[in-house]
Amino acid sequence: MYIILVYDFGQKRVGKMLKLCRRYLNWIQNSVFEGEMTEVQLKEMLHEAKRIMNEEQDSLILFKNRDQKWMDKQIVGIERQSTDDFL
Repeated sequence: MYIILVYDFGQKRVGKMLKLCRRYLNWIQNSVFEGEMTEVQLKEMLHEAKRIMNEEQDSLILFKNRDQKWMDKQIVGIERQSTDDFL
């Protein structure tokens, strides 16, 4: 499945969340990640995220789609991090 993940964590936890997300997804902008994941990978990542986060102060938002081809992505301005594969 194709995931777009957005998070807003407290300053003490934001670094840990950044490292976690980079293990599973591609960084595209501050606190925004995207990429393909399996259901098992998503469950693993969410389990680890819940251990990092304070659910009364932090938020994590997931947008899920079966495949990236069904999403229309438009970038206005500079693209912070390209997710294209280089050969």
